[in-house]
Amino acid sequence: MTTTLELPLIGPGGEPIDLRRTLASHGFADLAPMHPDEETGTLDLTLRVPRGSPRRLRIGPGAPGHLRAEIAGRPLAAPTVAAITSGITRVLRLDQDLSGFYELVRDDPDLSWATGGAGRMLASPTVFEDVVKTICTTNCSWSLTTTMVRALVTHLGEPPAGLAHDPATNAFPTPAAMAAQPESFYREVVRAGYRAPFLRTLAAQVAAGDIDLERLAEADPTELPDAELEATLLRLPGVGPYAATHIAMTLGRTSHLILDSWTRPTYARLTGRRAVPADRTIVRRFARYGEHAGLAFWLFLTRDWVPDR
Repeated sequence: MTTTLELPLIGPGGEPIDLRRTLASHGFADLAPMHPDEETGTLDLTLRVPRGSPRRLRIGPGAPGHLRAEIAGRPLAAPTVAAITSGITRVLRLDQDLSGFYELVRDDPDLSWATGGAGRMLASPTVFEDVVKTICTTNCSWSLTTTMVRALVTHLGEPPAGLAHDPATNAFPTPAAMAAQPESFYREVVRAGYRAPFLRTLAAQVAAGDIDLERLAEADPTELPDAELEATLLRLPGVGPYAATHIAMTLGRTSHLILDSWTRPTYARLTGRRAVPADRTIVRRFARYGEHAGLAFWLFLTRDWVPDR
């Protein structure tokens, strides 16, 4: 049995939302418990709900101008519908207003294509999940990242209702579930290496209420400017400058550029340079976009990830 919901693909400023580009905005779509299907343009994920087991759902194209979400399991009570709608809104950042950004790039030949609805960065259902997954991307191959995240989900996550059990579809583990594990679990089972103490410490601090990560998703930039957000993130166990910038982008804060071993040479290739330019040169190119500079840079690099219609 499945329940179907449809949500409009229109941003707060009346701007269009391109579902395909949102689902393919960065690699987290490939990390458990998410699972993309490029042929159908859908994304499977697991959300926790106020009562009962988590629910597994599939997000994909719906009626014109809408997305369609199919939720497996028994019919949904009103609080569950509200929780799932809120979860989808966060994961797809449907409440982010990009109309101002579109005005900025409308006359840029390298970025005007984005006004068709690109620019939302796929997020996890919780900030905690995004932080943990980002820590698992640092200083390692993508295959190791997927291995670490899958181990966390399969060993510590809660199975969703209404499906034959596949451990990779478990909900992402709670801070309490992760905090209950010894450091040896992260070293020997998750294969987290030097990240092991960071993951356990982070989970323990969040579970104890010493850190409230979820408030960061609701913080207004006027109350928590990007510089203060970055400083807050840098104080988290295992979070350095790259990780802080990446986490900020999943929160819709895109003033800083993600400069790493992939973005630098990719920028050089796309601009026809033989050598990778200095970071300050790259930053200067996108400075005109102010609070959206990092987003403009990311879209410049990833346009070919999704074929133009």
